[in-house]
Amino acid sequence: MKHLIYIIAIFLLPLTVSAQQTGIRIGDIIPEISGDGPEMEKFDLRELRGKVVLVDFWASWCPPCRAENPELVKCYETYKDEHFTKGDGFEIFSISLDSRKNDWVKAINRDNLSWKHHICDYKGWYSPICDEFGIEQIPSNFLIDLNGKILATDLRGDALEATLKALMIRE
Repeated sequence: MKHLIYIIAIFLLPLTVSAQQTGIRIGDIIPEISGDGPEMEKFDLRELRGKVVLVDFWASWCPPCRAENPELVKCYETYKDEHFTKGDGFEIFSISLDSRKNDWVKAINRDNLSWKHHICDYKGWYSPICDEFGIEQIPSNFLIDLNGKILATDLRGDALEATLKALMIRE
């Protein structure tokens, strides 16, 4: 029996340690993110402080990501100029896990992703940003407030719009 407990502990300890060391959670301040856009322009998440921002992980080759893009476009167009209790205006900061620039840029254009903050390091799942955020699947996203505090994660479909509505300042 004693040996069985040691064997179980040996297998569970790495799982417990890795779960505690990877990823970020609601209430955390989001790590700094910067990268190159489609035209090699530099984008930094800090540029968007003061706004409510959706940090969105996706890729052109990901069918669920592409299916989610029309909802992101709708929310962006609806809420980009709104006033929220947690920030003034709504922005999206897209991080692509693509490895080929042409595929990434075509998807941005085809899906009408009209916001300007798109970055990609062409390392796919090997991107250091994925490691830092603990990204294991896409689409994946983090909604942050004006100070970079994570308010919610993995908002898809109507959940994103409902959350944005709830954060709006009512006049």
